[in-house]
Amino acid sequence: VKVPPKLSISNLMGALKGKIALKLFSKYPHLRKNKMWGNHFWQRGYFVDSVGVNEEIIRRYVRHQEKVERQEQAQLALD
Repeated sequence: VKVPPKLSISNLMGALKGKIALKLFSKYPHLRKNKMWGNHFWQRGYFVDSVGVNEEIIRRYVRHQEKVERQEQAQLALD
C-alpha cells in the first residue's frame, strides 16, 4: 500500500480494519456471535514497515501477536 506522507497510518489502519470488519460481518453474520475475539474482530495492533520487508522482524511480530492473543483468550476464559 502506498500512503501519502500527510495521511496518518493509524487513521488509515483504523478505517481499513473497520470497513473490512463491517463487510465481513455483513457477509458472514455468524462471525458477530463468535465471542472468541472479545467483541472485536481485529487485534489492537498492526505492523508497518516503511522501508522494506524484513522477514525476521515480521516473524517476531507475528509470534508476539500470537502470544498476546493466547494471553487475552486465557483472561477471557477466567472472566
